[in-house]
Amino acid sequence: MFGSDRQVVVLALARMADAVANSFLIIVLPLYIASGDLAVPALSGATVLGYPLTLELLIGFALSLFGFLNSSVQPLTGRLSDRTGRRKVFILFGLAVLAVSAVAYALVDTYRALVVVRAIQGLGGAFVIPTTIALVNDLARSDAERGGNFGVFNTFRLVGFGFGPIVAGLVVQGGPYPVASGVVLSGFDAAFGVAVLGALVSFSLVLLLVEDPDSPAADAGDELSISIRGDGPGQWLDPVFVLGLGTFFMAVTIALYATLQEPINARLDQGPQWFGLQFAAVVIANVVLQMPIGRAADRVGRKPFLVGGLLLLAPAVLAQGLVTSPWPMLLARTVHGIAVAMLFAPALAVAGDLAEEGQSGTTLSVLTMAFGFGTAVGPLASGVLYGYGFVVPFAFGAVLAVAALVLVVTQVEETLEGARRPGLLAGGD
Repeated sequence: MFGSDRQVVVLALARMADAVANSFLIIVLPLYIASGDLAVPALSGATVLGYPLTLELLIGFALSLFGFLNSSVQPLTGRLSDRTGRRKVFILFGLAVLAVSAVAYALVDTYRALVVVRAIQGLGGAFVIPTTIALVNDLARSDAERGGNFGVFNTFRLVGFGFGPIVAGLVVQGGPYPVASGVVLSGFDAAFGVAVLGALVSFSLVLLLVEDPDSPAADAGDELSISIRGDGPGQWLDPVFVLGLGTFFMAVTIALYATLQEPINARLDQGPQWFGLQFAAVVIANVVLQMPIGRAADRVGRKPFLVGGLLLLAPAVLAQGLVTSPWPMLLARTVHGIAVAMLFAPALAVAGDLAEEGQSGTTLSVLTMAFGFGTAVGPLASGVLYGYGFVVPFAFGAVLAVAALVLVVTQVEETLEGARRPGLLAGGD
């Protein structure tokens, strides 16, 4: 199926179910915090580090906490899975934590308790994300399959992430639901229930249909950390570290948009339907292109897609700060999505190519951690930079894309055997 190992497809389906569950909460938690059903700290006159304490700040903190904790712990969980040589048990444990935390959301009645649950959920995600990516890498029978495997995996993950918020809004809006005589389920409780179901479906798929491949555990005495300095001629930075920076910059550009819904709609004289379509354009482009780009990267090489994606990324992001009508914004967002699709699977494939045997969890966690930090930092950056002018957040994103382009061109070499072309693919040649 899809030309990939059966277990890769199962992991992709499991990650899709998990992504639906997690993306549900991106929509549901802000509504839940603002609904009045939850006791929140007194806002009048309160400040945090000199800034007024607002409901929006409370919502932003709750949403960002998952990303910051999740990303911070991923290198540790990736390293532990390398040392033990077991991925499946880490994935199952993380999914169990996600399911339990989704149940807990329905039981809390204060903002502080919700934050604790959100933190636990972030820690659970840290067990799932790097170990799942590492297992997809381990299941590649050769370098010539790695890009395709990551393309399949990312496609399903993005389908879950893209459609989850749509379904979440419908579930919350459709409540309350009578479930038995005299028993009524609120829209929020129903949404938390769907999140639990997604985690349990993912858990069942992994438990029943996925096995760890026969690969040795990393020696407990080995140094599994990722170096920053390169060791080749003209290579000042480690290529995996460079790809991590590039992934962080890319993720920041993706996350800039969501914070600015109201000013974007006002500037373009459009309604929320247009914004939703523009926001989804990045995800849709990735869903359509991840698999073909991943397979093409297995045939012609990784670096042409990395360079091409970054060449598209900078103008696509900058254009979003310059356009003044809905259709050009939709076009810019679509090109943005194409650029991201050209970057994500090939970058993971390069990191997988460079990972030493038994160390893919540690190596690939650099990229998954970077993506998580980027999606957490992006909304905060756009909120701060918007005060200096509408175009400034997008100009900042374009500068990050140019910086990533320079780093990839000069510090990352082609890793697919037989794909190197003098002067084109190999950085520093």
